[in-house]
Amino acid sequence: MMDLRWVRDNLEEARSYLRARNSDFPLDQLISFDERRRQILAEVEDLKAKRNEGSRRVGEMKRRGEEPKDLMEEMRAIGDRISVLESELSAVEQELNGLLLRMPNRPHESVPVGKDETCNPVVRVWGEPRQFDFTPKPHWEVGEALGIMEFERAVRLAESRFVILRGLGARLERALIQYMLDLHCENGYTEVSPPFLVNTDTMTGTGQLPKFAEDLYRCANDDLWLIPTAEVPLTNLHRGEILEEEQLPLYYTAYTPCFRREAGSYGRDVKGMLRVHQFSKVELVKICKPEDSYDELEKLTASAESVLKGLGLPYRVVCLCTGDMGFGASKTYDIEVWLPSQGCYREISSCSNCEDFQARRMNTRYRPKGGGKPRFVHTLNGSGIAVGRCLLAIVENFQRQDGSVDIPDALVPYMGGVKRIVPVCSGNA
Repeated sequence: MMDLRWVRDNLEEARSYLRARNSDFPLDQLISFDERRRQILAEVEDLKAKRNEGSRRVGEMKRRGEEPKDLMEEMRAIGDRISVLESELSAVEQELNGLLLRMPNRPHESVPVGKDETCNPVVRVWGEPRQFDFTPKPHWEVGEALGIMEFERAVRLAESRFVILRGLGARLERALIQYMLDLHCENGYTEVSPPFLVNTDTMTGTGQLPKFAEDLYRCANDDLWLIPTAEVPLTNLHRGEILEEEQLPLYYTAYTPCFRREAGSYGRDVKGMLRVHQFSKVELVKICKPEDSYDELEKLTASAESVLKGLGLPYRVVCLCTGDMGFGASKTYDIEVWLPSQGCYREISSCSNCEDFQARRMNTRYRPKGGGKPRFVHTLNGSGIAVGRCLLAIVENFQRQDGSVDIPDALVPYMGGVKRIVPVCSGNA
């Protein structure tokens, strides 16, 4: 949530960053509600002062034996006016808060200005895409031929955009989860097993609500939502708390299934596992002091990259421009893995610094050790990484001409020593 005082005092800068984000946010409407709110508060304060003075005069008149009927009538009228204004104030504040919850975050000054993903500069590239001596197949063809992926049965069980992983496909998913968690815990993250269902306040705290309600799954008879990412419960672990400066920074990691409707993506990536409604992900979350958050963003991104380096998967890192950046982010790096079947890089992780945008929504602060007023923390999150996309990247990058798939060395211990997935009829090495 943006600081309303900052918006009020920096109106033209706010207009500028909203334009840079291609946002149609109704800033003038927000300012109008804010002005009306302040007008009402001033009038109510003035009326209450008059009522207090009138009450004092009524008391004096009664002590002198005078009849304060007219004055008491005036006081009742003032009281009625205060009631009307307070009712209007409640309605205005509800509209104002609703708008603030929909206002996107302000980009950091280092974020490039651009209209869409075509304006995202490449920060670095790691690894060389493999040169195949045959035409590489897409992961769904390889996976179905190996008997480790099933799409038609998943549709019968649920609907489109679901997948069943079977045999060594399911084992590979489990191996990736364990590998990622072990790697991140070795690098100082605390593993958490959070709820997969959270309430409305929790979803609102990280910015999923109200803006992205159509992309979420909600339980019909409860105030519970299926999480779209472990970012939601992890970041909200300290909602409403005042931490001590000595506790910061906090590093959390978690594996969870994730659930998204992908409501705005129909017609895109309809085949395979790139864009599905249920997927596995290992998430990284940091909570830190404001002055440390951009150093922590670089470290968080490096942690996500270490997964792909360890697996030998070529990737690149891009910095999202203002027009492509997510709603709650001040700065985002996307990590994109190479997919041979498409001949291009595709997103496998987003690492973002949200500054105090989420902290204001959650009211998460810390107390400086030198004293002074509690300050809002900064929050960061990143995929560390999307398990399904990593699995399909392995299938595509390590496929062989005979249809088998090599297992990266780092995963062999987690696969019970299996080094290659081959068609079931041939056995597995």
